[in-house]
Amino acid sequence: MLRVRDGMVLTDKGLMAGRTVLVTGATRGIGKATALGLARLGARVAITGRDRVRTEAAAGEVRAVGGQVDSFVADLSSQAEVRRLADEALECLPRIDVLVNNVGGYWNTRRITPDGLEHTFAVNHLAPFLLTNLLLDQLRRSAPSRVVSVASNAQRLGRIDFDDLQGERSYSGARAYNQSKLANVLFTYELARRLSAGDVTANALHPGLVSTSFGAEDPSRSQRLLVPFLRAFMASPARGAATSIQLASAPALQGRTGLYLTKGGPQRSSKRSYDEATAARLWQVSADLVGLPAAG
Repeated sequence: MLRVRDGMVLTDKGLMAGRTVLVTGATRGIGKATALGLARLGARVAITGRDRVRTEAAAGEVRAVGGQVDSFVADLSSQAEVRRLADEALECLPRIDVLVNNVGGYWNTRRITPDGLEHTFAVNHLAPFLLTNLLLDQLRRSAPSRVVSVASNAQRLGRIDFDDLQGERSYSGARAYNQSKLANVLFTYELARRLSAGDVTANALHPGLVSTSFGAEDPSRSQRLLVPFLRAFMASPARGAATSIQLASAPALQGRTGLYLTKGGPQRSSKRSYDEATAARLWQVSADLVGLPAAG
């Protein structure tokens, strides 16, 4: 495990020297803390954000700790934006050693993306699914490389409802979020199986209960009532990022794939997450929704 002191991850400063890491959703919270932590380890960090001002501000923070940083502005709820991000990253970055699929969120009311898809499913699952597949050849060329996906223990409450995947018949913000986090883990395990003969690993994690702006854009009533009281018990973003940084950098995890990590180390995820038939079907449906060949 990585050690954290005064909000900073402690380990060998040159551990990630010469490596390039792309972190999505890195303008605040866990994503920004992940980018800062990896920059302190010597990585060249590429970050993404929806807002140009916030993205450049986050990039400035990375530079302030001595990091080399590239920044990309993209709204990952749009598949066109995901594809543009992939094109720009491939043009700008000579290699990608680690992709950290961090972007995600909670929306209490049902929203529709420019592609006509339910927003939570599109941002939390389809965006990392599409981006990972678009960058996979570069990850292979940079091997040994890693794909790290930020999930949540909410996956234990999730169920993939193929009959109402977009919440058209019945929508609940919590149900949509739980489903998307289960989808993150199913995708990770399926990707690990598909890459079993290669040098690209795929692992997922639960960052813990972290004090961020999570859900603030469209909170549920329970979030508005409970979160202020829970803040004192929540981890800092730096502590929440420790598991992401560990999966991205730890030498002991080189070559290990198909893991679900918490701050206590590798754990079993939910029983549903190991259903290979569901994972294969979800991959097929996701590929259809983003216009990719199902073979990946």
